[in-house]
Amino acid sequence: MATRILGRTPALHTPGWIGEFRSFIMRGNVVDLAVGIIIGAAFTTIVQSLVKDIFTPFIGLLVGNIDFSNIFFTLKGPHYATLAEAQKAGSPTVNVGVFLNAVIQFLIVGLAIFWVVKLLTRMHVREEKTEAPPAPTQSELLLAEIRDLLADRRGAGVEPPSPIPGR
Repeated sequence: MATRILGRTPALHTPGWIGEFRSFIMRGNVVDLAVGIIIGAAFTTIVQSLVKDIFTPFIGLLVGNIDFSNIFFTLKGPHYATLAEAQKAGSPTVNVGVFLNAVIQFLIVGLAIFWVVKLLTRMHVREEKTEAPPAPTQSELLLAEIRDLLADRRGAGVEPPSPIPGR
């Protein structure tokens, strides 16, 4: 139970870093980053399926029905027919096919991101072109008027007054 001092309940001390953390988390950049990571994870799942279920069978067919995931070298012991058998036996393996799948997946992710960014950039440029430029502010209008007056004076041979007296 809180002790009352002169009729008031004493305030609990909150460390300063808690307020800083709260403002950091609520920044737009952090929220945007979190959304990007979540969408990226979902996008990665889609691309993994695209590589594993669609592209890899076609590539395997082109190179003679080779299943890339079963291209491996056993470092110790007998050679096994599949990577799963070698791993089940506990044999150390160099998994070349798994690496090839990862490289193919990386290239496809890079290509997909390239096209998405290119599409978004085109949409953004079109969006900018359709927007009318903002009307000039009062300050901009006054500055343009002063510029025009100074240009007229120079054209008439009148030097503008020096901002420094005595010059």
